[in-house]
Amino acid sequence: MPEYTYVCLDCNRVFHVRLSYQEYGKVPVTCTRCGSEHVQRRIGRIRFIRSFESRLEDLADPGSFEELERNPKALAKMMRAMSAEMGEDLDPELEEVVARLERGESPEEIEKSMPELADTEEGESETSSDASSDMED
Repeated sequence: MPEYTYVCLDCNRVFHVRLSYQEYGKVPVTCTRCGSEHVQRRIGRIRFIRSFESRLEDLADPGSFEELERNPKALAKMMRAMSAEMGEDLDPELEEVVARLERGESPEEIEKSMPELADTEEGESETSSDASSDMED
C-alpha cells in the first residue's frame, strides 16, 4: 500500500498515511496530532535518470573552479563526488589527501608533507622526456 505525506495546515505537523489506490481521494485524511481535516498532501522528491556524461558535465562546471582553488574543503567534496560518479573508491594515498583537504589543509601543505606524491609525478615526466630524447638520437 502506498504511503502519502501530508502536512496539517492547522498545527503544521507533517505525517504519513497509508492508503490503497482505491482509498486515495475518497477517504478523508485527518491530522494524526490534532485531528484536523485541514490537511494538504506534500509531494516528495522526484528522481529521474541522467546519462553518465550529463552527471560528469555537472561536476565540471567552470564556475566552481575558482572556489576549488580557494577552498580545500570544496576541492575535497568535488573529488569525493567524482569518485562516487565514477563508481570507484579512492586509493589509500588519495583518500588521505582528500581527508586532509576536508580538514582544511591546503594542497601545498599536503604536497610538502607527502613528497612521494611529487616524486611519482616528477619521475613520470622525466621518463617521458628521456624517451623523447632517445628517439631524437
